[in-house]
Amino acid sequence: MINVVRADQAEFDVRRGISEIFAEGFTQWLGFFSKDPKRIAAAFAHIFILDQFYVALYKGQVVGMAACTDGTSLSVKLDKKELRKHLGFYRGTMAGIFLKKEFETPFVHPSPGVGSIEFVGTAAECRGQGVASQMIRHILEHTPYEVYLIEEVADTNIPAMKLYYKLGFEEYKRRQIPIKRAKKIGINYLVSLRYSK
Repeated sequence: MINVVRADQAEFDVRRGISEIFAEGFTQWLGFFSKDPKRIAAAFAHIFILDQFYVALYKGQVVGMAACTDGTSLSVKLDKKELRKHLGFYRGTMAGIFLKKEFETPFVHPSPGVGSIEFVGTAAECRGQGVASQMIRHILEHTPYEVYLIEEVADTNIPAMKLYYKLGFEEYKRRQIPIKRAKKIGINYLVSLRYSK
């Protein structure tokens, strides 16, 4: 039986489990810094602000993660020293610079009553078993927002797109990836989705 809890309220330190799922799910984005998921997991374990994250737990393991913020609070915070320790001086410094803009930018115009769902991921061995849908439903039921936004989903991430549509999210915006980059990373558009209670 899967249990969803806020990460800072789990009975054990869930940071490592979150970072392993993060590394699995985001390796295509982070491949420049390292191709090794274990190194990515170690380098990024420090970034998660636990009171903004929810985890799905199964038999004492973290099998899913998702953050939910008010659009002004950050769900992750990068530490260049930690990044350099695991990725080396050059790549760690580059990760700190490039990913700060990507990861630490809150909404342009946050609104009261609007929540942001971020960093949704499921452990590879548990994909397709309802973990993500259970976490998203938990967030929708246990957080105080009227509207929820998921800012960037890759158009080629078909399982995620299907899941969000099934849960009642609707597309409200899409941003095209420059063609050269799109070919390299295998994504054409970043799709933004909205859910209203």
